[in-house]
Amino acid sequence: MSSDFETYEQDFGTITAEITNKIGRIPKLSGEEKTQLVLNVDKQLEEVRELLEQMDLEVREIPIQSRAMYNSRLKSYKQEMEKLEKDFKRSRIAYSDEVRNELLGDDAGSSESQRAHLLDNTEKLERSSRRLEAGYQIAVETEQVGQEILTNLHSDREKIQRARERVSTRLIPARTRASVLTSVCEIVSCYSQRLSLLYGFSSKHTKESCPTQL
Repeated sequence: MSSDFETYEQDFGTITAEITNKIGRIPKLSGEEKTQLVLNVDKQLEEVRELLEQMDLEVREIPIQSRAMYNSRLKSYKQEMEKLEKDFKRSRIAYSDEVRNELLGDDAGSSESQRAHLLDNTEKLERSSRRLEAGYQIAVETEQVGQEILTNLHSDREKIQRARERVSTRLIPARTRASVLTSVCEIVSCYSQRLSLLYGFSSKHTKESCPTQL
């Protein structure tokens, strides 16, 4: 079975080499000559697809212990086939400079000018996009900084409020003590006045505020 696989490999290498050569020639041709070469390459690509199908069938018949190696080789051939198909598609719409000038004549220069203008506009658009991205990034960073500042201010405000509450709590007993002391002084002054009246002593600075009855 492996010998059949290797035979398919040899055919694959021969045909794909021919296809690669022809794909490189397609952009240099025009008219009927190009059409015929495109059809020829398309036919050979179909032959390659059939070879890959045959190789896939052969791999399934190979013993399991050897199958991994052949699967790896088959995978690389399929990737090469995908690349050939992409190159072929590009070559069908591509033209060499000589063919383009021959087909377009005076319009070739205009086409090049339009292409250059398009590239210039594309570069300008990319620069504008980069500036917009940079501006957006700055806006995001500014918003983050503002949020951090607001958070810090809120935290500081809470600290100040707690400190103010602690100070008020400490002042309340002091004010209470002062009020009690004042009341005691008033009572003592009042009794002093009354004692002065009873015993005939005079107190100029207290008699006006003392009650007349005991």
